[in-house]
Amino acid sequence: RANRLAHWLVERGAGPERLVAVRVPRSVDLLVAVYAVVKSGAAYVPLDTDLPEDRVRHVLDSARPLLVLEEGLPDVSGYPEGDPVRELVPDHAAYVIYTSGSTGGPKGVPVAHRSIMNRIRWGLDHFDVGVEDRVLLSTSASFDVSVPELFAPLQVGAAVVVSRPDGRRDPAYLAELIQRERVTGADFVPSLLSAFVAEPLAKQCTSLRWIEVAGEAFPAELANRFTELLPGCSANNLYGPTEASVEVTGWEHVPGSDRLPIGAPIWNTQVYVLDAMLRPVPPGVAGDFYLAGAGLARGYLGQTPLTAQRFVACPWGAPGTRMYRTGDVARWNEDGQVEYLGRSDFQVKVRGFRIELGEVEAALTAHPGVGGAVVVVREDRAGDQRLVGYAVPAGGNDPSALDTAALTESVRERLPEYMVPSAIVPLAAFPMTPSGKLDRGALPAPGRTEAPQGRGPRTPDEEVLCRLFADLLGVDEVGVDADFFDQGGHSLLATRLVGRIRTEFDVDVKVTTVFRNPTVAQLADRIRKLTRSSRPRLRQMTVEENRR
Repeated sequence: RANRLAHWLVERGAGPERLVAVRVPRSVDLLVAVYAVVKSGAAYVPLDTDLPEDRVRHVLDSARPLLVLEEGLPDVSGYPEGDPVRELVPDHAAYVIYTSGSTGGPKGVPVAHRSIMNRIRWGLDHFDVGVEDRVLLSTSASFDVSVPELFAPLQVGAAVVVSRPDGRRDPAYLAELIQRERVTGADFVPSLLSAFVAEPLAKQCTSLRWIEVAGEAFPAELANRFTELLPGCSANNLYGPTEASVEVTGWEHVPGSDRLPIGAPIWNTQVYVLDAMLRPVPPGVAGDFYLAGAGLARGYLGQTPLTAQRFVACPWGAPGTRMYRTGDVARWNEDGQVEYLGRSDFQVKVRGFRIELGEVEAALTAHPGVGGAVVVVREDRAGDQRLVGYAVPAGGNDPSALDTAALTESVRERLPEYMVPSAIVPLAAFPMTPSGKLDRGALPAPGRTEAPQGRGPRTPDEEVLCRLFADLLGVDEVGVDADFFDQGGHSLLATRLVGRIRTEFDVDVKVTTVFRNPTVAQLADRIRKLTRSSRPRLRQMTVEENRR
């Protein structure tokens, strides 16, 4: 199918240095579409099917693809089954992935075949992937972690196990899928791994040989919990940005260790920890983290000034060698491994998603009622990171008159769900330092207003759900009409809610149930229907049957 579709694409002009957008849900058709684009010689531009139309338009206007492949691929039954003959070189683009941008829109990162193949071949060798392996494809194609999931297994005859489109939101489903399909390799972000480890079925996922953990800081405590649960599986901490072809360093966790570095460079890769004058710093001293080598992307599509700012000349390589300024802070430890210390700018990762705070701020200020906006990541409760927006009304208007619900909807129309602030706080003015700079540390914690939440619980089930909502959201009371996500909930909190519901009600609720029924009243009604349908049906017995 992929070869036939590739011929179809070639007939329509696809070839080297041309772009084809792919907007297909995670499925076998996604693999067919992506492989077809690459076989045609073109580069694919992945688009999530649930992205807001405004963001889709931005990507399409930037990438200007030749075609867009969508769900329901064209009928290509009349085209040849063999590989199309294309003249490709290693430096031709393989894909373009859009990451969050600080100037109000996502930026495209073209990655060459040479660069991504370096990462893929390293991974196949490092994890000893072979024909007996079964690798989970659960990451959205819009994120670069999906690229090794899509391409690496089939290169060595291993199987790809495709999760359902919303599978990554549901750790119980992932545990069941891994156990049922005997998956041997999988990728997690730490926040998802934490929820997965808490699933009762996770301990039965003994087929796992390795997991790759990336996207956020990976706590050693979590790595130890995982390796205690599944001692036959290695937990590997990987690090890398989209601009360096997925990952550039790796470290296999030593069970029982209380430290978890991001490790050493992969094949054909160099990493540097430098001071402000681009001089190497000694071990133990924090510095700016730079990357060089085969994995570097070309830069940013159509953004020459930004490319020159982030991809700079490397003083230690041959003439023309570049290195990438990550914006991360790191240090070498005494064992010669790199330790990640955090960000030096306003790019953040929340639950594994890379977010430029400036892009969220731009979406807030696009609303006509907002004169200025600031977005920060808050952790008012241990382990619960969330985006919080602060908005000053336009024209000096009263901040209490700002409709935060409408403002949230306005942001939701422009950005993916993971970039929408969980709370928006109206302010008369932003706090400033004595020198006149924004004082981010003085921004107030978002409050909760109980009145708009409506009615109190009316049934025992609603009382239990109100208690669960309040406990997870960190508030005193929740009414039956309160929306879990409007009150600060997010996908990982939803997974914890589902686990608590299963324990309290002994009913099989999925994370998607919470997304579709986000209020206490709706959830209680849904649980009541599930409980009723799960009861065994009783048949009235005849007198003769009763005597037996």
